[in-house]
Amino acid sequence: MSRRLGFYLLLAPLVVWLGALLIIPHIELLLTSLQVKVKPRVYEFGFGNYAAFFTEPLYWNTFARTALMSIAATALTLIVGFPISYYIAKLARGRSRAILFVLCLLPFWVSELVRTFGWMILLRETGVVSNTLQWLGLSSGPIEFLYNDAAIMVGLVYTSMLFMVVPLVTTLESLDDSYIEAGYDLGGNGFAVMREIVIPHAMPGIVTGCIVVFMLSLGNYLTPILLGGKDSLWFTEQIYAQFITRFNWEQGSAFGFLLLVLSSLIVWAGLKLTGQTLGQTVGRG
Repeated sequence: MSRRLGFYLLLAPLVVWLGALLIIPHIELLLTSLQVKVKPRVYEFGFGNYAAFFTEPLYWNTFARTALMSIAATALTLIVGFPISYYIAKLARGRSRAILFVLCLLPFWVSELVRTFGWMILLRETGVVSNTLQWLGLSSGPIEFLYNDAAIMVGLVYTSMLFMVVPLVTTLESLDDSYIEAGYDLGGNGFAVMREIVIPHAMPGIVTGCIVVFMLSLGNYLTPILLGGKDSLWFTEQIYAQFITRFNWEQGSAFGFLLLVLSSLIVWAGLKLTGQTLGQTVGRG
């Protein structure tokens, strides 16, 4: 009896945390999204706020663009992060491993806003990159690198890198070096060993990192707005506009709930395509 009571007491903070900050707000979000304004201060139950998303091309085109760019940012983060993670987990030794990991962690010692402003200083027309190209004679005048999709992509990859590296390093560290050596002993080259041994073993970490990076990119607000400018067309900007600019909390709630549902469907499809389950991903990632 005392053991069961202790278990419930340990579980209580988690239940309160999830209930107060996750479950209850989402229930309220759903209920608010189902209130359709028919005239000032008069509402009726319905799906009109959701219908507005599918009948207005700007809304679903913006979401499709946000989802595709988030998937692209996730793929780029994986491409850049996997070699870094492999080097930290399997090749680096001693102090160099700790230094490399701290270098990955270092940008997150400041807020996302400061990091994004740092990229703005680098990429603006009078920034470091533009001035360097002019100094080297590679450009005849200032170049504006901000306010385009490439700038958004750079910011998203930079912001999300740590969340890809950590699960990959954790998973790759559990791979016994003898398996890699056996692959080479059996005549495999580097590409074959990576394809047949390393990547299958690292798949839970890959999926975990991709899910986290995708969700962070999809729900990001600061980076797309600051680096992409007013024409960034990011879905979180649409949600912000409904809540703050138009004071249409019902429509904003519908957009927020749609973002949750549609992003969950994309993650589910990704798990199916990779043959992973959520339990495997959480258990080994």
